[in-house]
Amino acid sequence: MTAERVGPPPRAGERETLRAYLDFHRATLAAKCEGLGDEDLRRRSMPPSALTLLGLVRHMAEVERAWFRRTIGGEDVPLVWSPEGDFQTAYDASGATRGEAFAAWQAEIGHSRRVEASVESLDTTVRAPRWGEDVSVRMILLHVVTEYARHNGHADFLREGVDGTVGV
Repeated sequence: MTAERVGPPPRAGERETLRAYLDFHRATLAAKCEGLGDEDLRRRSMPPSALTLLGLVRHMAEVERAWFRRTIGGEDVPLVWSPEGDFQTAYDASGATRGEAFAAWQAEIGHSRRVEASVESLDTTVRAPRWGEDVSVRMILLHVVTEYARHNGHADFLREGVDGTVGV
């Protein structure tokens, strides 16, 4: 995945702006991982936490799949790394590689874009099983943007702990 980040347009429609922010945050996570090999991506840089950059990439693949394919698209697919639906499994990157994690993440982003583009309106509602209620596609896009933003903050600290790199 390219880590080239393109800022959201200063004047655009709501959907275009949401898509742009989502892509900006996806690229930010990729940038935080740029230039690192498997060992560095698996490094636990803030003990006792088991969180790693590779674990974040794996987790975001699960987030993409859960919200776009499973919730919006209604696809009956298991999580990427946990058929039991345990989101915490993705964080364990001890045996993971950059290649498999990034391939899965990129595949899910591709599915997410396809699913989102197929929805007629941001006002469309779908059932969010984890929350037990109907939610709009708008809310899901905002939720995923904030999920990336939160985890990109973690990625800032993790990357600094790996090799001292700060910023993007």
